[in-house]
Amino acid sequence: MLNQNLTISQEIAAQPKTQYFTKEDGDALASLLESNPYKEQAAEVKSLLKSERLIESSRVEPEVDWFYCKLGLDSNYFDSTPSIVIARHILSLYAAKMVSHATGAKLEVQLHSKNEGSATFITPSNPGKRDSPAMMIEHAIESHYFGEGYHQDQQLLSPQQVAVAPFPVSPKPPTGTNLPPHGFRLACYRTTGTVSNSSPVHLRLYYLTKPVFPQATNDLSASKNDEMLATETDLFKIGDISFIEKSSELTKKIYQEVMNEVVGKQGPVIKHYPYQTNGARLVIAYRRGSTHSYWSAIGELYHYHQMYATHKYVEQFSNGITIYSIYLRPLHPDVDINTKISKIAEQASLVYVLPRTSLTPLFLSHQLSFPEVTYAYVCWKFAYQFLNRYATEYSALAAAIGDDSTKQSMLAQLKTRLSKDTFTEGRVRDAVLQYPELIKVLYQDFEKYHFCGSQQKYDVQHGSEILASIKKTVNNELDSQIFSAILSFNRHLLKTNFYKQTKTALSFRLDPGFLSTKEYVSTPFAVFFVVGSEFRGFHIRFRDIARGGIRIIRSGNSTQYDHNSSSLFDENYNLANTQQSKNKDIPEGGSKGTILLSADHQGKAEVAFHKYIDGLLDLLLPNHEIVDHFAKPEILFLGPDEGTADFMNWASSHAKDRGAHFWKAFTTGKSLSKGGIPHDLYGMTTRSIHQYVLGTLAKLGRNEADCTKFQTGGPDGDLGSNEIKISKDKTIGIVDGSGVLLDPQGLNREEIGRLASKRQMARYFDKSKLSPQGFFVDVAENDVKLPNGEIVESGLIFRNNFHLNPLCNADIFVPCGGRPESVQLTNVDKMFTSTGESRFPIIVEGANLFFTQKARLMIEEKGAIIFKDASANKGGVTSSSLEVLAALALNDEEFDKHMCVKDNIVPEFYENYIKDVHHTIESNARLEFECIWNEHESTKTPRSILSDLLSNKINSLNDSIQTSSLWNDQSLRRKIVSNACPKVLLNLLGVDKIMERVPEPYVKAIFGSYLASRFVYKYGLNSNEFAFYTYMETLKQ
Repeated sequence: MLNQNLTISQEIAAQPKTQYFTKEDGDALASLLESNPYKEQAAEVKSLLKSERLIESSRVEPEVDWFYCKLGLDSNYFDSTPSIVIARHILSLYAAKMVSHATGAKLEVQLHSKNEGSATFITPSNPGKRDSPAMMIEHAIESHYFGEGYHQDQQLLSPQQVAVAPFPVSPKPPTGTNLPPHGFRLACYRTTGTVSNSSPVHLRLYYLTKPVFPQATNDLSASKNDEMLATETDLFKIGDISFIEKSSELTKKIYQEVMNEVVGKQGPVIKHYPYQTNGARLVIAYRRGSTHSYWSAIGELYHYHQMYATHKYVEQFSNGITIYSIYLRPLHPDVDINTKISKIAEQASLVYVLPRTSLTPLFLSHQLSFPEVTYAYVCWKFAYQFLNRYATEYSALAAAIGDDSTKQSMLAQLKTRLSKDTFTEGRVRDAVLQYPELIKVLYQDFEKYHFCGSQQKYDVQHGSEILASIKKTVNNELDSQIFSAILSFNRHLLKTNFYKQTKTALSFRLDPGFLSTKEYVSTPFAVFFVVGSEFRGFHIRFRDIARGGIRIIRSGNSTQYDHNSSSLFDENYNLANTQQSKNKDIPEGGSKGTILLSADHQGKAEVAFHKYIDGLLDLLLPNHEIVDHFAKPEILFLGPDEGTADFMNWASSHAKDRGAHFWKAFTTGKSLSKGGIPHDLYGMTTRSIHQYVLGTLAKLGRNEADCTKFQTGGPDGDLGSNEIKISKDKTIGIVDGSGVLLDPQGLNREEIGRLASKRQMARYFDKSKLSPQGFFVDVAENDVKLPNGEIVESGLIFRNNFHLNPLCNADIFVPCGGRPESVQLTNVDKMFTSTGESRFPIIVEGANLFFTQKARLMIEEKGAIIFKDASANKGGVTSSSLEVLAALALNDEEFDKHMCVKDNIVPEFYENYIKDVHHTIESNARLEFECIWNEHESTKTPRSILSDLLSNKINSLNDSIQTSSLWNDQSLRRKIVSNACPKVLLNLLGVDKIMERVPEPYVKAIFGSYLASRFVYKYGLNSNEFAFYTYMETLKQ
C-alpha cells in the first residue's frame, strides 16, 4: 500500500524491488561530474528539469549525474544535442523507469528527436535478440534516412517492434521524404554503462546528420561536376567536413584505401581489421543505390554469427559512395573473434547481392544460414520456370488429337495455364519454407561441386541418394517435383560466381540438358541464369558463337508481373530461337538475354542491367575463385533490345575495365564515338523489312505509292521512324506508346515525316492535318467519341487491341513494335473481315514474335501474304554482325582511328563501311525473299513454314561445313572469307590479317554461314549432295 505522505514518484523510488533507479552515492557522482567536460551543460539540463517539476526534485541530481557520468554515452551525443533535448531524453528515460517499476513490465525506452537536418534515437540494446527494438529503429533509419530500405517490415518484425516504430511501417521509403542526394550520416553507440547500478539494461544511441560537403570550386555545369565527382577518390574533396575534421588519421587512412578500390568496381569492397582485444572492425564500401536493405541485413548477419556492435558509423561521400564501419565483439567473451570475422566478411558479399527476400525468415529463425537461404531463393526462382505438372497427360492427349493444328495449339495453351496455376511462385516458395532440411542437403551437394578449390568431378547423374531422400521426406507429388527440379539444377550447373568474394549478382552457367525436349524441341548451346536484388534473368544462346540483344522486361501492374514472371524463360527461349533462325546467313548463331525487373524495382533498369552484365562477365573471364566444370573459353556478343539501347557503351567499357580482350566486340549498338553502328540512325533493321515489302509489290505488279499501310510502332522508335522515312506508301494508321493515330484518307506524310525526324510520339501529330474521318486517341483518355460516333471507354485498351479493330484495314501491315504474341490463336479471327478475308493482304512482320506461328498459318490460309520476323527482321542482326567483325579485326589503335566518330567528324573508312553494311543487308534480304517466293510458288508450302525450313537447312548445313574437311582447304577458306567480308575492311587489312586477328571459331563461323546460305539460296530447299558438289567445284574455279 502506498504511503500517503509521499508523492507517487517518491513512493515508487522507495520500493525495495526497484532496480532501474540510480542508487549510487550522490557525492561520488557529484565528484565525477566535476571532472566531466560537459558539467556546464549538465547544470543547464538540471535547471530545465527542475523548472518543469516533472521529476521529483530529489531525483534530478542523481539521474542527470548518472546520465552524464555512468551511462556511458559517446561524447558526440553531448556535442551535438541541445540541452533542452537532453532534458527531454532524461525525462523520458525516467518516465519509462517509473512505468516499468509500477507495472512490473520490462523497461521500454524509446527516445526520438527529429528535425530537418538531424535525428536522434535512443532505445534499449539487447545484443543477439531478434525482438530488440533497435532492429525496428535500424529498419526505419535505412528507409527514411538512407533511402535504401526495401522490405516487408511487417512480415519480418514482431508486433512489438512495429508498435514502437519511429515512423509508420512501410515496405518502401516514402516518396515525399526530403532526402538529400547522398543520404544521412550515422553514428551509432552502445552505452558502456547501464541505466542504473542495479540494472542490466544498456542503451543504443543513433545520431543522424545531413552531410555537408566541400563546395565545388570550378565553373563546370552541375551534371559535369557530378560526372567528375563519381570517379573522385580524395576524401578531402568528397567527404563531409565534420568527418574530415574529427576522424582519426587511422580512420581516414582506412577509408582512403577502400575508397580507392571501390570507385572502380561495381560491387562492394569488404575488409576487416583487428580492434582492441578480441574485437574487429568491419569496413564495407559500396555505391549508394546499388542495393537495398543492406544496412539492416548486415546487422542480422553478424547477429546470426553471435556478434554485437559496440559502435558503428555510416559515412556518405559526395561521389555517391557509402562506407560502413562496424566495431564487433563476440557475444560470448570466450569466443575468438578471428574464427568468425572472416566468414562474416565473406558472407557480407552475398548479403549485398540478395539482402532480403521472402525466404529471409528461414535465416532470421536460424533454420538456414545465409548462403543456404540465398541458394534456396535462387532455386525457388529457377525451379518455378521449369515445373510441368501435366507432361504425361499432355503427351497422351497430343497423340490422340493428331495433326489438327488448331486443337494442338489450344491444348498447348491449356497445358501452360494449368501448369502455372498448379506451380505458382507462392506454391514453390511454400515447399521451400516447409522443408528447410532438404534445402540443407541440396546446398551441401551444390557446395561440394562449386566451393573454391573443389576437386569434385562434374557428374550430371549424381545425387541418386538425394532423390531418394526427397521422395521419403515430402508427402506429395508436387513437392517431389519441386525438389527434384532443384536437384536437376545442381546436376546441370557447370560454373557459378556464388563463392566469388566480390559480386553484384549471382550467375549460373548451365548445361541445357535439363530442358525437356518435348517442351523445347531445339536444344540451346548454353543457358545462363542471373539473379540480383532488383531482377532475375536468363541468357540463352543456340551456338557457341552467337549474338543477340538484351531486353529489359517491365511490368505495369501485379497481373502483368505474374504473367512476365511465369513466361520469362519461354519468352527468352523463343526470342533466342527466332534469332537463331534469323541469323542464318551471318556467323553468329541466335541468342537473347532477358532481365525481369522485380515488381517493386521497376525504376531500376540501369542498376539491374549493370549487375546482369557484371554477373555474366564473372563467368566469362578466368577466375581462380570459380570452379569451372565447362573448362572452355566462352565469349558472348550482346546487343541492344527493349530498354537497353542506352547501356551498350557502358557494357563495352566495363568489359574493358575488367580486362576482357573481347571488349570492343562485346556489345553492338554502341554510340558513334565508341565505334558503334546505331541501327536507328542508319535504318539498318528497316532496310531488310522494306526489301520484303518492295519484293512483294514487285511480284504483284503494284506501285508502293498507291498502297495503304498500317503500322504498330510509332515515329519515336527505331523501326517505326525508319519505316516512315524509307517508305512511299499512303500510311493510314500508326499505333505507338502514346495512342492510336488513324486517318482512312492517309496521314499527312510531311507531318509523320517530321515526327520521325524528331523521334516524337504520335500524340504530337498536328491534328489540324487530319481529315474529317481521322482521329487520335491518347492512352490516357477515356470516353472519347470517334468520328463514326463510337465511344472509346478506355484509350489504353483501345490502343492495346487496335490492330484487331475492324476500323483498321490496309493493303500492307508492318508491325514495327508490340509485345510478343499480340496475335495468337485466341484472337486471330479478328484479323479477318466479315467475309473471311484478311484485313491486311500483305504482312511483313518487323516486330519480333508479333504473331504466333499458328496465327501466321491461319492468316496465310485466308490468302494473305505474310513474311515472318525470322526472315524480314534481320537487317539489324546483319549490321551488328559486321560491327562485331570490325571490332575483332581492327586493333585498338585502328579501331579508334577508323570506327570512332569524334567531334562529329565521320572517318572515311566508317562511311564506306556503312555503305558495305547496307549492301550486305539488302543483298541477304533479296536472296532469301526470292528463295521463299520461288519455293512457295512451286510447292504451295506456307511462307511461314518455308522460312523455318530455310533457316533449319542453312543452319544444319553450316554446322556440317564447320566440322568437315572443307575448312582445311586454305585456298577455299581465303576465298570464302574474302567474299563474306566488307570490301573496305579487306582493302584496309587484307584477308590474311583478318583471319589472323579474328578468333578461329569466329572465322570458321563466317566460312560455314556464308557457304551454307549462298548454296541454299541458289539451289533451294530440295537441293541434294550432287548440287552441293557442283556448287563447290564452281567456287574453287
